[in-house]
Amino acid sequence: MSDEVIWHCLRHNHCSFMAKIETGLFCRNPYNATGICNRSSCPLANSRYATIRDHDGIFYLYMKTAERAHLPNKLWERVKLPRNYEKAMEVIKKHLEHWPELLVHKIKQRLTKMTQYRIRMRRLQLKVREKIMTVPRKKAQRDLQRLEKAEKAAQLEKSIESELMERLRKGVYGGEIHNVPSKQFHTILDMEKDDLAPEIEEEEEGEIEYVEGADIEMGEMEDMEDFQGFSGEDDDGDEDDGLDEPVTMRPKRSGSDIRSKIGRKSTKVITEVNHLFQY
Repeated sequence: MSDEVIWHCLRHNHCSFMAKIETGLFCRNPYNATGICNRSSCPLANSRYATIRDHDGIFYLYMKTAERAHLPNKLWERVKLPRNYEKAMEVIKKHLEHWPELLVHKIKQRLTKMTQYRIRMRRLQLKVREKIMTVPRKKAQRDLQRLEKAEKAAQLEKSIESELMERLRKGVYGGEIHNVPSKQFHTILDMEKDDLAPEIEEEEEGEIEYVEGADIEMGEMEDMEDFQGFSGEDDDGDEDDGLDEPVTMRPKRSGSDIRSKIGRKSTKVITEVNHLFQY
């Protein structure tokens, strides 16, 4: 089909790429070099056509010829253009040497415009600008509700632990405990063990006691008085009379009684008296 017939069908019947506005007619086809809907700029109604497209900041030169019209998958020939503007112009001149001058001029204008907006994009990326971020109101409310629920749950756990501690101290459960969380129960038992451990150590360390010298039993006091009276009689009378009189010896005490009264002065006095009587 000739280009004229295709253009007549597109112009007067229907074209899906055509955009009619008050200022004029525009074309939304990505291969259009100018973006205007007319005979010379339409990529569908021209069997020989060229344009430039941008792919991620890289420019490519697209060319279409009538020899590849029967191959839709190989209809467009693509050539990568260098980043340097002058070198890119040389590549365009080389590949479009025998093409119409009007089309080559449009391609060069498109390359100039695209290089300008690419430079502007780089400058905007390097410039530091404030970025306005919108926070959805529902999300903020949802986060606040979650925080409140977490705080309530934490307070509930603390109240459960305190109540369990009070019941264990009062002995409400007795020997058996039912429906009590095992983790909280074990943690409370560990806490009680830690609290009781220093008290037990203090009791063990406090077994040694020191007693005043006045704390002597009545029987021991009588022994001391007898000993004083005996010494006075020896001084007044003869020594032989005192030696002839029989002396009553006190029976020895068991080992448990002696151990219980270690550190007391009374035991020391009694032992000294016994030694004197023996001599």
